[in-house]
Amino acid sequence: MEKQTRRGLLKNATKATIAGAAFAAQGAAAQTRSQVKKNATGGPPTPFPFTTVVSFGNLLFVSGIGCRVPGTIEEETKWVLDEIEKNLVAAGSSLEKVLKVNVFLEDIKQFDRMNAVYKTRKWGSVFPARNTVQPAALPAGDYGLAIDCIAYV
Repeated sequence: MEKQTRRGLLKNATKATIAGAAFAAQGAAAQTRSQVKKNATGGPPTPFPFTTVVSFGNLLFVSGIGCRVPGTIEEETKWVLDEIEKNLVAAGSSLEKVLKVNVFLEDIKQFDRMNAVYKTRKWGSVFPARNTVQPAALPAGDYGLAIDCIAYV
């Protein structure tokens, strides 16, 4: 009888914990939705269904930026990083405050050349965490690459 009672108490405590966590998550979700700031740079909205920079608390999420200027992979990488930096500065941050980067290369064989330009930037005392992949295709144009990132203010 005692084991069954303990088991029942444990079961009830687990249910109460789950219910409490769900209730807290609902309240947190309502609060957090009001903290999300779209278009954190103050720039014009994009014609596409996304926002270039979204802030949440002290975090900034920068959408993928692809190069719109034809050139070598080095020139395209420089152009994209310049655009990312402009967006970060407009939102009150910098490349030095970037935590995570995703690089999407049209041709992964260009990795070393892209990386040579990437390494020249002032990223802070530690390089950000990074993924570099070759997707099947990049949207909206003949991009050699696209880069997105997460930073803080």
